[in-house]
Amino acid sequence: MEEKEKLREISSQEEEARKLMRELKQKREAAEREARYVRECAEREAVQRRDAENDAVRVAEEKQRLEQQLLLGSDWRYRLFEWEEVLAATSSLSDERRIGSGANGTVYVGTLRHMKVAVKVLHSNETHRTKQFKQELEVLGTIRHPHLLLLLGACPDQGCLVYEYMEKGSLDDRLQQRRQGEPPLRWSDRFRIAWEVASALVFLHNARPKPIVHRDLKPANILLDRNLVSKIGDVGLSTLLPWSSSSGGASVPWKKTAPVGTLCYIDPEYQRSGVVSLKSDVYALGVVLLQLVTGRAPLGLSPAVEAAVEEDRLAEVLDPSAGRWPPEDTRELVLIALHCSKLKQADRPDLQGHVLPVLQRLLKSSVVDDDARNSLLRRVPSATPPSHFFCPILKEVMEDPCVAPDGYTYDRRAIEIWLSMNHKSPMTDAPLLSKTLIPNHAILSAINEWKSRDE
Repeated sequence: MEEKEKLREISSQEEEARKLMRELKQKREAAEREARYVRECAEREAVQRRDAENDAVRVAEEKQRLEQQLLLGSDWRYRLFEWEEVLAATSSLSDERRIGSGANGTVYVGTLRHMKVAVKVLHSNETHRTKQFKQELEVLGTIRHPHLLLLLGACPDQGCLVYEYMEKGSLDDRLQQRRQGEPPLRWSDRFRIAWEVASALVFLHNARPKPIVHRDLKPANILLDRNLVSKIGDVGLSTLLPWSSSSGGASVPWKKTAPVGTLCYIDPEYQRSGVVSLKSDVYALGVVLLQLVTGRAPLGLSPAVEAAVEEDRLAEVLDPSAGRWPPEDTRELVLIALHCSKLKQADRPDLQGHVLPVLQRLLKSSVVDDDARNSLLRRVPSATPPSHFFCPILKEVMEDPCVAPDGYTYDRRAIEIWLSMNHKSPMTDAPLLSKTLIPNHAILSAINEWKSRDE
């Protein structure tokens, strides 16, 4: 009996031990499940926190982008460049890369994203400088014309604008012959440049919803590309003109504002009264035309040329470096220039209705002149055509070269087919605001000269 009692006791103890083992195992498994759950929860929380942080960064970036668009204009048609990119492209804005400096900023040359560009950096972030920066973005960033300088992008935080690079410098440099190794502008090129500048002004004056007046047109702000095609730049002083009633009751664009611009090119009536109108640009154009003809400085130029015309000695004031001026056409150009530079706005001619047609006719006359045919290819061998004779689309020498709204020259039939199927530039992939094509008379004349030499 005693042994049986001991066996039962031992069995009972073993059962309790097994029960205890089961309970311990259950607790361990429960602890493991709880630890696994806690770990999974922590991992989920980490993922959620990381996703939330990424979302916050994206929202902040999008907010910043929208704020910049609201600040600089909602019609976003140019690239945003990082300041580090600009510094790398210009060797940290080194003196070796500097190609010009003015009252508003300094211009550097560089290579940015495989493009040769001109980088303009404002001198300061003062209020009036910032206003000019925004104005330049607003004008050049939302409109396109073959004879307006092409804005490629900007770095708004640093007051930096990136433009296409114009290899031949400014018209002022060429007229004053400051660029060594460059021949003087021939008279036929000057006739063409006169029409190109006028056509760009007409485009600005017809902008919608409000006309744009440049207010600082001068040779220093007219730039030349490698083919001597001219483009107006530096629109930081331009202004939008509201439509207002004139003293005669008609609705005309004008605005009362503090006079700005460059001495000798500022409309005298605007300088006296503060009233700027489209005729203010016409005055500046008249002075530029007189400089194209004479190659002289603007101070006192209009009275001197007017006296020469009245005394029948116009030939004495013409720039002799331009070649043999055609007497009749040159006289007509001078007369239209003097008409444009009248002291009173009311006495100046209408740019679109009168001045541009005259310049168009003079341009056509100069293109067919034998002397004009040598304007671009005086030193080009006849064996191989220059690269700029080839259409970027067809890769063939152009038959009818014309300038598209993106500023590039194409063969007319090729670009017309392209525009019938696309709304973007074949070169930059940027949206095209219009499908207007303008004949490139300079390139056509050069191609014809090359062909005649090859024959």
